[in-house]
Amino acid sequence: MGLKKEQEQKLYYSIKEVSQMLGLNAPTLRFWEKEFKEIAPQRKKGIRFYRKEDIQQIRLVYYLRIVRGMTLAGARQRLKDNKDETVNQAEIYNRLEQIRGELLSLIDALDAYDQQSYLSQP
Repeated sequence: MGLKKEQEQKLYYSIKEVSQMLGLNAPTLRFWEKEFKEIAPQRKKGIRFYRKEDIQQIRLVYYLRIVRGMTLAGARQRLKDNKDETVNQAEIYNRLEQIRGELLSLIDALDAYDQQSYLSQP
């Protein structure tokens, strides 16, 4: 079973897994948890267990804070006033980033093919 399939079936993720998944460090995740009530991982014996809903909220905060450059107060207000529009904008941004990654992979593959073709010429 592939890693992606395994992750789709998981109910809970550790802070380390979420950190790696989103490219954020654990202190940032803990700080955002304190600042945004929407991020509420379950705890058992002091260990955080993030659900998919928590990860989606973290992605929204990431979009507002990192991508849009909003302050903490601005991000909180935006989530309070206009969450649906923010979700739509974040989804569009994430999809465009995926497309960008795919295009860059195609460019790399074409470059490798061109280089191989050039080297195999007599």
